Amino acid sequence: MEFTPDWEYVADTVMGGVSTGQITQTQIDGRDATRLTGTVSLENNGGFVQMAFDLAPRGKTFDASAHTGVEITLSGNNETYDLRLRTDQLERPWQSFRTEVTAASGWRTLRIPFTAFEPHRTDATLDPARLRRFGVLAIGRVFQADIAVAGVRLY
Repeated sequence: MEFTPDWEYVADTVMGGVSTGQITQTQIDGRDATRLTGTVSLENNGGFVQMAFDLAPRGKTFDASAHTGVEITLSGNNETYDLRLRTDQLERPWQSFRTEVTAASGWRTLRIPFTAFEPHRTDATLDPARLRRFGVLAIGRVFQADIAVAGVRLY
C-alpha cells in the first residue's frame, strides 16, 4: 500500500531551537520527490529539522497490522537520518518509535520491518494497528540535511 503524503515541515524552533530548513516538491533524476533540506544546530537546546505526515485524517489511527513494515524510496547526501513512527499509545511529543537509515546519493528503496523501530522515552511496544504519523528527521548533531523521499509504502 502506497501513501500520498501531505508532508509538513517541523523544526526545533517550536522549542526555542535555531535549526533552519524547508521541504520542497522537486524532481530528482526523473522522480517526483519531497526534499528536506536545512541546517541542524544544537544551539538553545535544539537539534532537528523534520518532515512528517499523518497516516490517517484528523488524527485517527491507521491499522497497518496486516503489513510487515515500511518501504521508503530515498536519496540523500550520505548522512544518517531518523525514521519515526508515532501511535496513539504515545502522549508526549518526545516519545516515538525510531530507527536510523543512511540516505546514500542516488535512489534506493529500503524495507524496514516494524520490529526495527525502537521505543524512545516510552515503555510501550509498537503496535502497527495504532499508527498515526510517519516522520523523517535530521537530528542530534550539527550537519547539513538533504534527503529526498519519492515514496512511502507498507509491505
